[in-house]
Amino acid sequence: MLMVNNPVNQANKKTAIIIGAGPAGLTAAYELLTKSDIIPILFEADDQVGGLSKTINYKNNRIDIGGHRFFSKSDEIIAWWLQFLALENDAQNAPVHIQYHNKEKTFLPPASAAARPDMLIRKRKSRIFYNKQFFDYPLRLNLSTIRKLGFVKMLRIAWYYSKARLFPHKPETTLAQFFENRFGKELYHTFFKDYTEKVWGVKCEELPASWGYQRVKDLNIGKVIVQAFKSLFLTNTSINQKGTSTSLIEQFLYPRYGPGQMWETVASEIERLGGKIYLSTEVTGLQSDGYNIIQHVKVRDKRTGVAREEKGDLFIATMPIQQLINNLQHPFPDATIQQLANGLTYRDFIIAGLLVKKAIAEPSAKGAALQDNWIYLQDSSIKAGRLQIFNNWSPHMVHDPSTMWIGVEYFCNAGDPFWNKSNEDIARTAMEELEQIGFIHKEDVLDHTVVKVEKAYPSYTGTYNRFDEIKNYLNKFPNLYNIGRNGMHRYNNTDHSMMTAIQTVKHIINNIRDREAIWNINMEQEYHEENNQNDLHLQP
Repeated sequence: MLMVNNPVNQANKKTAIIIGAGPAGLTAAYELLTKSDIIPILFEADDQVGGLSKTINYKNNRIDIGGHRFFSKSDEIIAWWLQFLALENDAQNAPVHIQYHNKEKTFLPPASAAARPDMLIRKRKSRIFYNKQFFDYPLRLNLSTIRKLGFVKMLRIAWYYSKARLFPHKPETTLAQFFENRFGKELYHTFFKDYTEKVWGVKCEELPASWGYQRVKDLNIGKVIVQAFKSLFLTNTSINQKGTSTSLIEQFLYPRYGPGQMWETVASEIERLGGKIYLSTEVTGLQSDGYNIIQHVKVRDKRTGVAREEKGDLFIATMPIQQLINNLQHPFPDATIQQLANGLTYRDFIIAGLLVKKAIAEPSAKGAALQDNWIYLQDSSIKAGRLQIFNNWSPHMVHDPSTMWIGVEYFCNAGDPFWNKSNEDIARTAMEELEQIGFIHKEDVLDHTVVKVEKAYPSYTGTYNRFDEIKNYLNKFPNLYNIGRNGMHRYNNTDHSMMTAIQTVKHIINNIRDREAIWNINMEQEYHEENNQNDLHLQP
C-alpha cells in the first residue's frame, strides 16, 4: 500500500502503536484520527489489510475467508460502515429498509457524499446439508423439516427433549451437556454434534458449557416441538399457519468486491488523515521501562529482513495473546503467565477455492442453480465443514458469471496431517468430497486455489479456564490495550471486534483506566438476534 503525504502536523503529538490492521486495528486508528489528536501507526504482518476480513483475489475470482455478513445489532456500527461504502442505487436519497434475524433496520442516506456506492443489499439463504437433504438454516421445525426427518425421528426428538427437561445434567459443565439440556440428545446428535466437532477438533464433551452461553441462544424448544407436531395434522400445507410467526425475508449488506473492500477503503482514509500503515511488518517485541509502561516495539520488515524500533505513547494490540505475552520484554512475564499464554489453543482454517464450469444445481428445483450464500455440511463421512458460493455473496466476486466460484472450508490445526498436505492434494480432496455428496463432477473443475489461515478461531480449551489470570496481568500495563478477536482471545464477530476498538478509544480520550467495559463486550450480549419461535440456530 502506497503511503500518501501526511497532511497533519505531527510535531509533539502523541502516537498510538497499533499491532494489526484488521477490522479492530483499523477501526481504532480511524477513531483516533477523527476524535483525538493522537496519530496511529499500524504494523501488519500480512501483505494486505483486513485480517480475517480480507478478500483474496485469485485471477479476479475473490475469496471471502469465512463469510462476512455486514449486519449488526449496533446502529453505530452500521452507520460506521456506510460512511465508507454507501448503499447501491442510493441516488434518490430515500431510506432503505432491510430485514435480518427477524429485525427490520432502516438506513438513511450517508452523511458523506464521498462514500462509494458499493454496499449491496443481498438476500440471505443458508442451509444445512444432512442425510443427503437440505434443511433451512436457522432450522425450522416446520412441515417440510418433519417430512424429511420422518415421524419416528420426530418422536425421538420429542422424547429426548422431554427427558432432558425432566432430568437435566447438573452441574452443566460441558458443551455436550449444554446442548442436551436445551435440545435433547436426539436433536443435538442430529444437527449439532458433527459440525461443532469439525470446527473445534475436539469432542463436545471436552468443550466448556460457557461456549454455548456465548454462541447459542437459549430457545423455547418446547413451543417449537409442539408447533411442529401440530403441523403434521393440519390440512393447510403452508408453514405460515395461524398462530405461527412469519419469518421476515432475510437480507444483509455486503461490499461489491468482498469484505476486504471495506477495509482497503478505511485504510486509504486513515493514510489520507495522517495515519501510517506498514504492511509485511511483524512486531517481534514490546519493551517496557521495567514499571509496566510500554515504551517501544521492535519490528521487522518481512520483505527485507530489516529490524528497527518504533516509540509510542499508547499501544493497542490485536495480535494473538499467546504471541503478545511471548513478545513482552523487560520485565519478562513470570513463568506462570507464560505457561498459561502458551497453553491457549487456536483452531486454524483452510479454504479451497474451486472454479466450476457448471453451476451446482438445486436437486428439487428442475436444475436451477443453488442460491445459497453458504451450506453447512452436517456429514461425518467428509472432512469439509461448510461451503460458500461466492457468486451469491456478490456477482462481482467471480470473473466469469457463467461459472460457479465456491469455497470449501476445512477446520484443522496448523501442523496436523491435513494442514501439511500440498495445496494440490487439499484441492483434490475438496473435489472428491463434493463429488461424493453429489454436488459436482471433478471433470467440471476449471481451476482451483488454496488459502491457509492460522489462528482463525480462538478456542475455549487448553488453559482458557484460567484466562482471567492472563487478563489481570495485561491490565497492569496502563498504556497497553487489547482489542479484537485474537487480541482478546474471544470468538468475536467483526462488529464485536470493532466495538472493542471504539470503546478503547473512548477510554483513551476520557483517561479511563479500568478495562472491564472493553473486556465485557460480547460477554453479556446475546450472539443471535431475536428469532422466530420456530427457528433454531443449530450451528456455531
